[in-house]
Amino acid sequence: MSDADRERVAGRLREAVGDGRLTLEEFEQRLNGVMEARTFGDAVPFVSDLPGAPVAGAVPEYAEIRTTASTLKRRGKWVVPRRLRASAKAGSVKLDFTDAIISHRVVEIELDVWAGSTTLILPAGSSVDLDGVELIASQSAVRGITTSPFPGEGLHFVVRGHQRAGRLVVRSQRHLGRMRW
Repeated sequence: MSDADRERVAGRLREAVGDGRLTLEEFEQRLNGVMEARTFGDAVPFVSDLPGAPVAGAVPEYAEIRTTASTLKRRGKWVVPRRLRASAKAGSVKLDFTDAIISHRVVEIELDVWAGSTTLILPAGSSVDLDGVELIASQSAVRGITTSPFPGEGLHFVVRGHQRAGRLVVRSQRHLGRMRW
């Protein structure tokens, strides 16, 4: 963690004390911890309960994840690049972004799914643009998410590519209900 990274995290603490989220005593304790942090992981406990993007180092610009004849899953704390390509042949893709580390306000997802389903679980308040997805012998469903080609107040996901012989489901985290995977 560089000095500039520590200063960026300290700025979040200053903003929180200015908003009344922290007392001056809490601010001083947390600031000392951040200034002593050697890694991003060391700094996380001091800001994890505050609004804003999670503390992260360099987030990759692009990543590709692939599967053949099996399920491809991402959930919990995982780092989301600005552009993500998900490819599956005879397998399903299940991406849960609710606890993911997302440093960009707009996330681009390119799908290349053959004979499988795709499920995207987005954080509450997110919006999604599915205009760039070609459905071939497939169907799509969106539940609890605003669909728009333009970003709203929260995170915005732009999905493009192909969904062939399967189903594309985009839902918010509050619609998980009985769904288990």
